[in-house]
Amino acid sequence: MVTDIRKQVDAVWDAFWSGGISNPMEVVEQITYLLFIKRLDDLHTLKENKANRLGEPIEDAIFKKGKDSRGLHYQEMRWSVLKNKHPEEMFSVVADHVFPFLRELNGHGTSYAAHMKDARFTIPKPALLAKVVQMLDNIPMQDRDTKGDLYEYMLGKIASAGQNGQFRTPRHIIRLMVEMTQPRPDDRICDPACGTAGFLVAAGEYLRERHKEDLMDRAVLKHFHTDLFHGYDFDSTMLRIGSMNMLLHGVENPKITYRDSLAEEHTGDAGAYTLVLANPPFAGSLDYESTAKDLQAIVKTKKTELLFLALFLRLLKPGGRAAVIVPDGVLFGSTKAHKELRRMLVEDQKLEGIVSLPGGVFKPYAGVSTAILLFQKTNSGGTEHVWFYDMKADGWSLDDKRNPNLPASKLDAVPKEALTVEEHAKNNLPDALKRWAARDGAERERPRTAQSFTVPKGDIVAHEYDLSINRYKEVAYEAVQHRDPLEIVRELQALEEEIHKDLRELEGMLV
Repeated sequence: MVTDIRKQVDAVWDAFWSGGISNPMEVVEQITYLLFIKRLDDLHTLKENKANRLGEPIEDAIFKKGKDSRGLHYQEMRWSVLKNKHPEEMFSVVADHVFPFLRELNGHGTSYAAHMKDARFTIPKPALLAKVVQMLDNIPMQDRDTKGDLYEYMLGKIASAGQNGQFRTPRHIIRLMVEMTQPRPDDRICDPACGTAGFLVAAGEYLRERHKEDLMDRAVLKHFHTDLFHGYDFDSTMLRIGSMNMLLHGVENPKITYRDSLAEEHTGDAGAYTLVLANPPFAGSLDYESTAKDLQAIVKTKKTELLFLALFLRLLKPGGRAAVIVPDGVLFGSTKAHKELRRMLVEDQKLEGIVSLPGGVFKPYAGVSTAILLFQKTNSGGTEHVWFYDMKADGWSLDDKRNPNLPASKLDAVPKEALTVEEHAKNNLPDALKRWAARDGAERERPRTAQSFTVPKGDIVAHEYDLSINRYKEVAYEAVQHRDPLEIVRELQALEEEIHKDLRELEGMLV
């Protein structure tokens, strides 16, 4: 089933390219609009069925009775009607009626609808539109896993095309971070640079897998659909794609909203979240004038990577936790702002762990060295030991191709099959997760020559809060046995005599 869906997506993708749309972001966005049109019809059908059962008028109808301003009945805009039209007529209805209708939804029903005010229809040909509609209609959209797989596969094409890849963190790295932070049904999770909402989607899937019984409670389920997931972005396309990703993964109304996270004040949601998961863009520097004053109050800097860390601390409530990706410079930078922020994490909060990621994790679109930073906000300290893990392999090649080095069943942080010692050398994620769970126990006993180890707070303070793993890692050298030089000389003399003997025998044979 999955393979068939991916083949269909590949065929449509090729059709877009041959039809003149070569920007992968535009392809995904156009397919996203069509998925939303189909979803609106599904929601309206549910409302119709409920009204028929109760013998009452449809409550809050999506497709009203009557006609739009151009004289077309709203019922003609429904997916169930559109899909049966001739390609030319379908194209006309979608371009001239459906998209104006979408732009006027004004937030009807979901956060996704709120991002439709600037929706543009750019599919160039009726035949291409009809082909895409047929493909989407043939996919069993009642199955959440199927819908999610379809969309994740399309989003993967953004990265593989080499464009806008910065919006997509590798899903196995996201899964590792989610597993390490163990989201709970009562959490309020935030990603202040959410992009395609990969972290929020993974957190939702984790909760469905690990907290099935909790989600059967009506109040918990309502929280899951309306207030558990929060994401910010300042790109309207990303807002639509991220919201649709959440919808297709079964979250009805996530709070995916417009915000320039570093430029706007955060008074309204300071201390509002219990878990932050993020891989924000690190673009360099911002002017003081364009930076939120509440962030400058935490750390005086223009560096975006430091400002985002200040933002995470601002958004978390006391007791809240975070797993975030930072460039390595954050760990050892020598400026006053770098040192002060690290001091705050160690002295004022509870810094728990640092995972040094392989250099090729974000290829082909970025080669910067990065690490996962794991901490709790306490405002009262609590750091005793910091756990370090030196990740060498993530299951994929670390070149621009990023091909899998293991079968699919042995990839990810929680593989379907156990790994052998040799396979661990190709995928360190399961080992990192296992050792993280033992960070307050057996990990304390590991030597600093091991792949993971803990460092007491005192050592970190003595090194001016340097958090780079190489500052503390020790290299194990094999002991060399020292021998008596005279013994070595005697061995060489004996070897020389053997050689001369062999030469004399060879000369005798020749004579």
